[in-house]
Amino acid sequence: MIRWLQSWKYILVVVGLVVLALLIMDFNSRMEEWRRLTVQKEIISAQVTSLAATDAYLERQIAYATSPAGVMEWAYQDGHWVRSDDYLVVPISPDGGSEPAAELAPIVVREQVENWQLWVSLFFDRR
Repeated sequence: MIRWLQSWKYILVVVGLVVLALLIMDFNSRMEEWRRLTVQKEIISAQVTSLAATDAYLERQIAYATSPAGVMEWAYQDGHWVRSDDYLVVPISPDGGSEPAAELAPIVVREQVENWQLWVSLFFDRR
């Protein structure tokens, strides 16, 4: 009878240790998943913050572009509109519209110096 009770205790201890090992492995895998998801959440949070800042910037640009001041700025700078009391000045070239000829830069050709000649001139020339 005592032997039978000791074998059941041994079996219960072994089963308990196996269950404990399984629980520890499950806990470890859950903790790793939690760490991975935390890092992913931080990355996505940074992206959301960046996109929110971009959205705010674009909203300000749209608000300015649709305001009367933005329309007037575009009209007089990029649209080339004039007011009734303005004089439109269109610059023209002296020869009737052709582009000025580009000046050619002189080509500088350097004399090729051997490596040993450079070292000799560094040690023995007195300039």
